[in-house]
Amino acid sequence: MNRWIIPYIHLYKGRMSLSVIYGLLGVTSGAMLLFVSGYLISKSSLRPENIMIVYVPIVAVRAFSIGQALFPYLQKLVSHDIVLRILSHYRQRLYDTLEPQAIFLQSRYQTGDILSILADDIEKLQDFYIRTLFPSIIGIVVYGVLAVVFGFFDLPFMLMMLAFLGIIVFLVPFLSYKTMRRKHLAIKKKRGSLYQHVTDAMFGKLDWMVSGRVQEIVHQVAEDNKNLITSENKMKLWHHKREAILRFTAGIAIILVMVWSDAQTGSSISPTIIAAFVLMMFSVADALLPISEAVEEIPLYTDSIKRMEAFEEKDSMADLPAVRENIIWDRPAIHLDHVTYSYNRSAPPVIDDLSLTIEPGKKVAVLGKSGTGKSTLLKLLSGVIQPATGKIHLNNTEMSSHYLSSAVSVLNQKPHIFHTTIANNVRIGKPDASEEEIIAVLEQAQVMRMIDQLPGGIHTQMDEMGGRFSGGERQRVAFARVLLQDTPILLMDEPTTGLDPRTEHDLLVTILEAAKDKTIIWVTHHLAGAKLMDDIIFMEAGKVKLRGPHRQLLKTNNYYKQLYQMDEGI
Repeated sequence: MNRWIIPYIHLYKGRMSLSVIYGLLGVTSGAMLLFVSGYLISKSSLRPENIMIVYVPIVAVRAFSIGQALFPYLQKLVSHDIVLRILSHYRQRLYDTLEPQAIFLQSRYQTGDILSILADDIEKLQDFYIRTLFPSIIGIVVYGVLAVVFGFFDLPFMLMMLAFLGIIVFLVPFLSYKTMRRKHLAIKKKRGSLYQHVTDAMFGKLDWMVSGRVQEIVHQVAEDNKNLITSENKMKLWHHKREAILRFTAGIAIILVMVWSDAQTGSSISPTIIAAFVLMMFSVADALLPISEAVEEIPLYTDSIKRMEAFEEKDSMADLPAVRENIIWDRPAIHLDHVTYSYNRSAPPVIDDLSLTIEPGKKVAVLGKSGTGKSTLLKLLSGVIQPATGKIHLNNTEMSSHYLSSAVSVLNQKPHIFHTTIANNVRIGKPDASEEEIIAVLEQAQVMRMIDQLPGGIHTQMDEMGGRFSGGERQRVAFARVLLQDTPILLMDEPTTGLDPRTEHDLLVTILEAAKDKTIIWVTHHLAGAKLMDDIIFMEAGKVKLRGPHRQLLKTNNYYKQLYQMDEGI
């Protein structure tokens, strides 16, 4: 609340106060419309001697009827403006978290989880202001004003009405909160599960089809949807019961006011005011009833805030200045000084007290079994995560995510190909690049010959995920994107995985030739192409087990020699 709610209440306190004032004026206009209408009907039934006696009430009815429509409209206009402004802040904050940590977050969250946070949680928080904060404030103020009004006429009756209306304002909301707290969270969990299964079904549709298990995933999604609907229907049933209790209580309150006002006739109030008080209570009850619904959803808001807090946690990122100076990088050396990193404080470190130096322009292959810290090392070198202990420097500058794309570029195992032209997919690396620059890097990536055969050339659509191109062609286009960034350091996270040996070898040769002046750190699981590298680093348990040139390790280390022979099929 201190980070996601209170700051924005302070920021927009003027607009929020205006929204509450408009809401109170709307309730007041509605109450006074019924009050004056009741008085006017009663007074007119007694055949007043002079029409001027009812003239003022007639004018007041017109004024309050206009106010009853105008002020709620203004209140909604202002409140929705506030909410849209706050939602823009929320989305900006989460995007600022997502964008620099995209690689890191993929290892912590499933796509369905991120979708649930970005769609469901943010949208839910807008209800906090519209359906909880403003109605609750207005309801409490109306409750207090009503007490003052009745207290002016009859103090004992005021206490009785406070207690009776307290059922609507306090008791039923409390019961609603306690009853629905777990159900709301259960529904949210089921909706998140549905998101996950839907995204799994979408991303893995081909695998489900070829395995002949399409009906299984369809059944799973349908079952999740059925469970969600069942839970929502149970919640709606409770809402109907709660509405009946509230309406019954409000009806009793109106009857009590009727009896009380009749008993006060001739002593403290005029007979013409009886209908006025009774009718006024209808509008007052309508202002108090939404409090139950407002309080009921508080667990949802707190859960959404917790999820967004966890999503925004910066413990994976060092507390770095928001703005960094522009540095002209001239073949920087990479220095790791006693670097340690763990994804979980209670778990063993993935990178354990690692120190090494990589000289400018070196081509380094990083190998090791799964889980030895290879991909984590790349994340550390790219700055998307920061060491728990130790430092990473490019020359004398400490590495951070601010230097990603200016000092370091990354070629992933599965780079995303967007549903746009080849030129636009490459231009992501440099938005202001000319067509000549794009063609030049595509030629360096040795894919221009294939593109020239296409009817649209570099303006050919690549389709979603680059579906019309082969794996090797997609990787070459992605490599051209990296070349266009022209950074001195290139990190490659198994970009040749899934390619046939010939295509893999050709792509690796292309990369090494096109980036011959750059520092290349290539993470891989096998030794194909290792002889093309200047240095081999073999990792185990987050530490360097072996290091040296390919030929040297092949001659001096039997373990490496056996691995190489196994990989080559010898």
